[in-house]
Amino acid sequence: MGYRAPVATDTTPLPLTGERTVPGIVEENYWFRRHEVAYAHLAHHCADAVVLEAGCGEGYGADLLAGTARRVLALDYDAHTVAHVAKAYPRVAVARGNLAGLPLRDGAVDVVANLQVIEHLWDQEGFLAECRRVLAPGGALLVTTPNRITFSPGRDTPLNPFHTRELAGHELRDLLVDAGFTVEFLGGVHHGLRLRELDERFGGSIIDAQIDVALAGGAWPAELLEAVASVRAEDFVIGEDDIDASLDLVAVARA
Repeated sequence: MGYRAPVATDTTPLPLTGERTVPGIVEENYWFRRHEVAYAHLAHHCADAVVLEAGCGEGYGADLLAGTARRVLALDYDAHTVAHVAKAYPRVAVARGNLAGLPLRDGAVDVVANLQVIEHLWDQEGFLAECRRVLAPGGALLVTTPNRITFSPGRDTPLNPFHTRELAGHELRDLLVDAGFTVEFLGGVHHGLRLRELDERFGGSIIDAQIDVALAGGAWPAELLEAVASVRAEDFVIGEDDIDASLDLVAVARA
């Protein structure tokens, strides 16, 4: 996990919208690293494979996967995002397309990566059917998504206005199985030792400390900003224990 995603210097960085995270912004570093650890954890599934990233966002993840894959096609619906990825990450092929109808023939890819995307989709069942269609027999579907239990605790609707439906671990498993996949791995992202120490330093949760600053709209306290800037992917751990208490869910399923 020594990979560090490049920050493009030949194109205008994508703006923060709340719908995606981007590298190279100090205040966003915690969320970026929390996403990055999942890509690093799952990258070995893409070794020498033809990979579709369905919903690539800023593109840093597709570029990470391109370090092991034979070929990566990054797909996103937003035209500005597609133009950014094409300029910033030349080893990634990129196209504009709708995840409701993937623009690939049946069995075209070995891996579909869908990281922090499925919670944005209205028709999750239809999307998974499309993933199964474009995957070669035995191909891998890689999924991460916020854990509903910890991300929007005690709510029927997501806190994040860009999310349509969040999932708990058993709900994600059921979705995958109902779509015809065999679940090979279902785990979760947790804070490692160093992040647990930062949680204690900031009143029990470094996440809540960041949210409080964002809601207040004021300047970041220097101590908090320094702590957030210091977070690395290695500060998170991914495992199968205590999935309901995890921050994000991580699944590997086979067609």
